[in-house]
Amino acid sequence: MTSTHIPPSERRDIDFIVDLVEPGTRVLDLGCGDGLLLKALQDRKRIFPQGIEINEEAIHTCVSKGLPVYQGDLDEGLADYNDQSMDYVILTNVIQVLQRPDLLIRDAARVGKRVILSFPNFAHWRSRLQLAFLGQMPRTPKLPYEWYDSPNIHLTTIRDFRRMCANERYNVLNEIYLRATDDGGTERVAAIPNLLAEQAVYMICRQSPNQSSEG
Repeated sequence: MTSTHIPPSERRDIDFIVDLVEPGTRVLDLGCGDGLLLKALQDRKRIFPQGIEINEEAIHTCVSKGLPVYQGDLDEGLADYNDQSMDYVILTNVIQVLQRPDLLIRDAARVGKRVILSFPNFAHWRSRLQLAFLGQMPRTPKLPYEWYDSPNIHLTTIRDFRRMCANERYNVLNEIYLRATDDGGTERVAAIPNLLAEQAVYMICRQSPNQSSEG
């Protein structure tokens, strides 16, 4: 798995994710990078943090912050973790760089009572315009790479993710849609998120056997 390290200025989803997590819970952050989110959760929610990251330099940064982070390849799954052993498993801007994101999400829902994910929305209007009128792979603040050097191999849209949740029978507990503002901030998108949102944040969980697919 290719590690994604997003500059702090681009981690506009952090405050929204921190708000979703209950204080004093066990949190596993997959592809945690330099530990920016884990440290925020530790400081503000007093969680019991744990992270998995593949990049050695990022791991050293996490350890210097006092975070227990271990080296691992997320494409190999979470076989070392017991069912429901974590209160939250978090994947921020990770699923698009995985070989089989569906398998890791399934494993995360096994290990975590709740799973929080964020990802860039490939159906944002800027991406659509570049494809439609320029005939080239989009480059946006959330997708800044050229097609040949991008770590992203499974780009998705909000509509696609919703369909996957229905097919895999996940309960969607919360959904937050975000876009950048002209002053460098972030605001929630209230309508037509598949067109207007640059970033999506979801909290999901595995359905119990007696639940219908409607949840």
